[in-house]
Amino acid sequence: MAAEFTDGNFQAEVIDSDVPVLVDFWAPWCGPCRMLAPTVDAISEEYAGRVKVGKLNTDENPQVATQHGIQSIPTLMVFKGGQVVDRLVGALPKEKITEKLDAQL
Repeated sequence: MAAEFTDGNFQAEVIDSDVPVLVDFWAPWCGPCRMLAPTVDAISEEYAGRVKVGKLNTDENPQVATQHGIQSIPTLMVFKGGQVVDRLVGALPKEKITEKLDAQL
């Protein structure tokens, strides 16, 4: 199951992480976000121990969403060493997402 990232824990959980982190920026009212949720959870299980995977509700955590220029959701961002190394927008197929993660491992 994907972790829950917030404005409050983003620095510790994502920026300061010693493993790559996949962040799913989403909101409950977003249809494509809900379609993507099972894919994100599956990736979370498959990459357990190698990649941290979590979701950030942009409605409840506007500070982080604004800092990272989230304009449309779902947006997936891959962080490594505290930096954004990849950004994917839209409900993409799992293969497309895992390809980006594999490149960071």
